[in-house]
Amino acid sequence: MHDQFDVTLEDADLLGEVELTTNLIIAASETDEHLTTSQIDAILGVTPVAG
Repeated sequence: MHDQFDVTLEDADLLGEVELTTNLIIAASETDEHLTTSQIDAILGVTPVAG
């Protein structure tokens, strides 16, 4: 018999956001200076748009 309360919840987008946020927190905690925009972009895997 199926247990109606045995529900697995997983949100891939949320897990991705948590991972990115965690990476930023770790990087920020490892430096005494503010992270630059380019450092943050590198941590998040953002590619600057030429323009």
